[in-house]
Amino acid sequence: MDVALAPGSWLREARRNAGWLIALGVLGVIVGMLAIGSPLVAGVSVSIVVGTMLVITGLVHLAGAFKAGSFGSGAFGLISGLLTVVCGLLLFFRPVFGLTALTLLLAVYFFVEGVSSIILGFRVKPHKGWGWLVFSGALGFLLGVFIYRQWPLSGVWAIGTLVGVHILFRGWSFIAIGLAARSGISGVEEAVKDPG
Repeated sequence: MDVALAPGSWLREARRNAGWLIALGVLGVIVGMLAIGSPLVAGVSVSIVVGTMLVITGLVHLAGAFKAGSFGSGAFGLISGLLTVVCGLLLFFRPVFGLTALTLLLAVYFFVEGVSSIILGFRVKPHKGWGWLVFSGALGFLLGVFIYRQWPLSGVWAIGTLVGVHILFRGWSFIAIGLAARSGISGVEEAVKDPG
């Protein structure tokens, strides 16, 4: 079993970082509510961020292609870098158009993230907060199905709204786990102070 995902080590990390979990959860709730309130703005923001990351990645590929020394060994990097930069610029300068393509990627993200959250939730069961992880994962999986079934018509508004809903519930799950971990720490401290 992976030590990083073992229930005991996971619980120790949650207890050690309870304050950070709660703070991230509150931030997630705020960001999620803002995204739900302005879905087009949130969707365009996602498109611009992804476009920026693609441009940077493409430029790195182009730099590697020029350092390859010969056309044969650098040709693939050159073509890959150019395509990545073009796609990134398209998402950056035409973000609403890019939302349609990102809609399918978001569906895949929700499928994968949903399944991994459900698995993690069942691995840390019966500790407090495990149900929120499972619920968040199930919600992510269902959102992936919804995005796919409504594509491409819902691409413009769906990304911002669904990302907002997902971030909101993820934030609540972090708050629940952080509070449960913090109460566990309090219980240990009380037991140490009053062993009888």
